[in-house]
Amino acid sequence: MAGRGQPPEVPPPEEPSGGGEDEYRSIVFDEAFIRAARLQEFSARERMGEHAQAVRPRPGRARRTGARQALLLVLLVLLAFGTAVYLGVRNPYQVPLAQPAEPLRSTVVRLVPEGPVPGGPAAGLFAHSPAAGYPAGAAGIILPPAAPTTGFSEDQVRAALGIAKDYLVASSLDPAVLGGRTVAPARQLLDPDQQQQFDQSTGASKDDGRHAVSGWLVRFDPHRAVLADPAVRVQGTLHYAQVGSDQLEVTSDHTFTYALRPAAGKATADRASLYTVHRELRFRFDRQDLQTHRAALLTSTVEAGPQSCDTDTSGTLRPLLAGERADRTHLAVTDPYATGLPAPSALCGVLAPKSQPSP
Repeated sequence: MAGRGQPPEVPPPEEPSGGGEDEYRSIVFDEAFIRAARLQEFSARERMGEHAQAVRPRPGRARRTGARQALLLVLLVLLAFGTAVYLGVRNPYQVPLAQPAEPLRSTVVRLVPEGPVPGGPAAGLFAHSPAAGYPAGAAGIILPPAAPTTGFSEDQVRAALGIAKDYLVASSLDPAVLGGRTVAPARQLLDPDQQQQFDQSTGASKDDGRHAVSGWLVRFDPHRAVLADPAVRVQGTLHYAQVGSDQLEVTSDHTFTYALRPAAGKATADRASLYTVHRELRFRFDRQDLQTHRAALLTSTVEAGPQSCDTDTSGTLRPLLAGERADRTHLAVTDPYATGLPAPSALCGVLAPKSQPSP
């Protein structure tokens, strides 16, 4: 038994596990942890300043955050670029490499009347001809409904039809073109690859199937005939079809009936006569043509009369006017109001009597 002056024996407290470290060892912050902190406490002197804050952000953390954001932005840009490339490869209407346009091939058939050319007032001649019910001007060039093809959208098909109509108007109905005062409205609608051939044709025409002005446009000899009525009667059709994987073709088949009078002498209303031009044109478009509102004119077949068979039509058309006649030729009768390609012949045919105005 212990004495009064000695405390009872108490076993010493057990040391914490882990080699004598205190119980807060798990939350002690080492130097690396402190350096990685986003906020750093200001010193006592810094906190004494006016409007001083207790902590400040550490710059190292901001730099690392900015670097990660830049890396994320780069990855997003690369992802967007890859998506665009993929969609471009998958796009059925992608733009292929442009191909040079083929040169125009043209045929002009002169139609010879069997007797004298009927004459009279323009309105009466129209009323008694097959063109009596034809619309006047561009209203006679009616576009068919457009539908997408395997390689062209509906809008692209509609654009091709519109360009073909614009060329028909510019080359067959423009009074300045008909009178030989300009060729610009038709030229500017042609594919650039064909403009040199067009310039050669209008500058030095030849009846060689390549450089006849009449293959490109309707132009009357201004010293011989002028319009007696500006309202040209028109009727015909337009068709389209895809050619291969990257080209679109439009075929036009139209009959244009003009009321003409002599260029010289006093202009009288009862001296008019009718002149008919049946044009069948074949246009070809690639996607660049559609974007630039131009076309390549591949073939042109023209039947025109009344006209003499011995007249050179490579440069201008020289109509037979009211009361004039040509020598009778023994050739197949050709009707310019009939659609389709003309029968094979030389460059002349006999104008069908039913195509002329009746008395």
